[in-house]
Amino acid sequence: MARPSEEFLLAWASLSGDDPTPGWQAIALPPAGPVEVQAGRRSPDNAESVLLGFSSAQLAAAEKLPEGQGFVVERANPEHSGQLRLALTRRFSGSAELFAAMACDVVGALDEAASSGAGESKLLRVFIRRVSAWQEFMRKGSRALSPEAEIGLVGELTVLKAIVDAGISHAIAVESWVGPLDGVQDFELGIGAIEVKATLSADGFPMKVGSLEQLDDSMRQPLFLAGVRLRQVETGKSLPDMVDGLRESTKIDMEAVTTLSDRLIAAGYFDVHSERYVRRFIVMDIRVIIVDSTFPRLTHATVPSGITHASYGIELGKNAGTNIGIPEALMKLGSL
Repeated sequence: MARPSEEFLLAWASLSGDDPTPGWQAIALPPAGPVEVQAGRRSPDNAESVLLGFSSAQLAAAEKLPEGQGFVVERANPEHSGQLRLALTRRFSGSAELFAAMACDVVGALDEAASSGAGESKLLRVFIRRVSAWQEFMRKGSRALSPEAEIGLVGELTVLKAIVDAGISHAIAVESWVGPLDGVQDFELGIGAIEVKATLSADGFPMKVGSLEQLDDSMRQPLFLAGVRLRQVETGKSLPDMVDGLRESTKIDMEAVTTLSDRLIAAGYFDVHSERYVRRFIVMDIRVIIVDSTFPRLTHATVPSGITHASYGIELGKNAGTNIGIPEALMKLGSL
C-alpha cells in the first residue's frame, strides 16, 4: 500500500533547496524496516527528493541506476562512510503530482516488503525494480491506457490467471509475464513463450502483429499464440476488477505481490486511472495454438532481404491450428 502523500508534501513544503552549495536538505520520515527514509530537496535546483539509507546493502560501482523522463536515481553523498545513500529526485521537467505519486508508491513497496521480513539487500532490489517499472510507465507516456491497450491488458491478465489456475505458482507466473518489460512475447515460460492477442470482434478473430520478431520462434521454442475472445457486457468484470482479483489471489506470496505491482505499472496500469476503465467483459473463448512452420506469419527469415520491420494483420479464425488449451501448452513448455 502506498504511503500517504501528506508525509512527503508537508516535508517538501517545509524545506528549501536553493542553497548554491550542491547537496540535500532532508527531514526524516518513518523508516521502511531497516531502511532510513527521508523527504528532501536537492540544492541548488530545489528539486524534490526521497532519500534512502542502507547501512549494509551495497550496489556495484558500475551498476546503472534507473532514470526516466520525470526523475533520476542518484547516489547521494557517496563518501558517507559505511552507508549506501540513494536519492530519487524529480527532474525539472517532471510533473510534481506524478512524482509525489511515484514516491508514495515506491516507499509503500518497501514498507510491504519490510513487513514480510525482507532484509536490506532484498529491499534494495525491490526499490530498483519498482523504480524501473515507473521508468517504463513514464516512457510509455504516463497516461491512462487507450481503449485498444485496455483490451490488450485484459487479454494478458486473462492468460495470467489461466496459467495460475493450471497449477503454476503465482511467483513463477507473474515473473514470466514479460510483455510489460518490452519482452518480445508476453510470457516466457520454461523453454518457450506465449504471445497473447485479444479481440472484441464477434465475427472472426482479427489480430495485429507489431513486428517481425513477435511470432518468430527461432529464439524460444515452442511458441504459442493465445487468442482471447472477449465480449462486453454489463455483468462482466472491468479491468480494475481483474487487477483486484489477481492481487487478492496473489497476496499469499509477497514476492509475487511486489512483482505483479511492478508489471502493472510498467504495463501502464495506474490505480489513479481505475475509474476510467468502466467497460466490463466476459471471456468467450481462449484458443491456444502452436506457432510453427505451418502458421501464417512474417519473420526476418521469411521476408525479402532489406525489410527490417513490418506490422501486419492475421485472421486467426481462418488460419487457426489445433486449440490445445493452456494446460497442455504449459506441459509442452516444460512448466508443468
